[in-house]
Amino acid sequence: MTATGWFLFFLILQIVHFAGTWKLYQKAGRKAWEALIPVYNAIVLMKIINRPVWWVILLFIPIINLIMFPVVWVETARSYGRNSTADTWLTILTLGLYIYYINYALEVTYIPERSLKPRTATGEWVSSILFAIVAATLVHTYIMQPYVIPTSSLEKSLLVGDFLFVSKFHYGARVPMTTVAAPMVHDTIPGLGMKSYLFNDDISKKNTSWMNKFQLPYMRLPGFEDIKRNEIVVFNQPADTLRDMNDFYPDRNYYKPIDKKTNLVKRCVGVPGDSLEIRDGYVYINGEKTVLPDRARPQYSYIVKTNGANLSPAYMYERFDVTDNFGQRSDGSYYFVALTEESALRLSKTPNVVSVERQVEASGRPNPRLFPNTKDNMWSADNFGPIYIPEKGKKIALTKENLPLYKRIIREYEGNTLQVNGNEITINGQPAESYTFKQDYYWMMGDNRDNSIDSRYWGYVPFDHVVGKPVFVWFSWDKISKNVRWDRVFTTVNGSGKPVSYFKYFLIAVAAWIVFGFIRKKKIKK
Repeated sequence: MTATGWFLFFLILQIVHFAGTWKLYQKAGRKAWEALIPVYNAIVLMKIINRPVWWVILLFIPIINLIMFPVVWVETARSYGRNSTADTWLTILTLGLYIYYINYALEVTYIPERSLKPRTATGEWVSSILFAIVAATLVHTYIMQPYVIPTSSLEKSLLVGDFLFVSKFHYGARVPMTTVAAPMVHDTIPGLGMKSYLFNDDISKKNTSWMNKFQLPYMRLPGFEDIKRNEIVVFNQPADTLRDMNDFYPDRNYYKPIDKKTNLVKRCVGVPGDSLEIRDGYVYINGEKTVLPDRARPQYSYIVKTNGANLSPAYMYERFDVTDNFGQRSDGSYYFVALTEESALRLSKTPNVVSVERQVEASGRPNPRLFPNTKDNMWSADNFGPIYIPEKGKKIALTKENLPLYKRIIREYEGNTLQVNGNEITINGQPAESYTFKQDYYWMMGDNRDNSIDSRYWGYVPFDHVVGKPVFVWFSWDKISKNVRWDRVFTTVNGSGKPVSYFKYFLIAVAAWIVFGFIRKKKIKK
């Protein structure tokens, strides 16, 4: 929905509110016109129902307002003596329109000093749950979000089973764009397997479906730092037309809103304005080989040959056989292993290992699976580029040759129409020899370089897809050994040197708080 559309929708809501409550305002000793003035009417209503004025703010926060509107409707009905369970359900199920019945059909009396305490234990329990959800949703959306590492793309920097806290405020919290959705869940409701939000996934109807009209435009609160090169970042997968992580051929009948796309976590190896190239698996920025933080532990693919002995289970590997031209099995055992360079050197010096050879994919063969996903793309995952990473406000010359690099940006991320007729490029119906970018873009890659689906496959990550910055590992579970990794619990994601667990200090603080509470309670009793 456009800004004009939202403005008109807001005005319609004010008229609906006025028509259904003006008599109730008068019975509370207020003026009828006070029910019509936007925002002011909400402030007055909070005074009528004896609730704090700051509740008005909650009515304008996406997702949270879906909880607050029914609460305010019920509170309004109860302020005029409609306290029964039937009244409550009728108010909720009619989306507040039951208040029209109270306003016009019933002779009700305003109760200015009504008790705000729930009359039953069930009512008190429901009230507590609702406001716990509101508080948790505020924290989850604008301050800190829990996240779990599902894949090995960042091994050994972050491990599968690491539970993170992701800061929303470092880069600026993004205001939810999907306004009709379940709180604190992503694209699917756990246990039910159903979509958690109201949206039409048929891309052919995305501009016409009434469900899609309730999408807010992209907005972000101010942050206090920019994304730095080589930081780990959580973001929404840009390839919104992919049905799953293994489908690299876009299905144009499928679409997801930005804030409901799959959450991914990768390392930002390139920032806006950088020139990036990958040579033999190593990233070069502006012609210089990138220097990763000391906590980064990139892994590459190796073939390890032993003298027949089994490789240690400490390594993640895939065993295979090698045969000669006559089908005879070669001597020794062969393993395909992901290793850091330090681990590869250490492994090569063990007695049962014959050789450790790094595997590098050469370029020069068509590879449409890689960005920019053209049939004549000759890059490989280990030899890629060079490419320019777009920066907001910067202009580039457009040619038929470089257009595949920026086509998705122009059309999908920045909402333009794009056509190519022979050698002529047309944007929004006008011939274009250049293009100025409307937002910043980033290049994200996994540390487990040969086991990561990243920017090499789907290209640039727009800033409006950025979710936040991982700052803390609060729990870590090894799915293979079924054990807690205690040395990773309560460790920071960023910083230098080996991560240090602060879990024992947390336990000491909790114990001190319990003791303090016990002593304080004892003193109060005396």
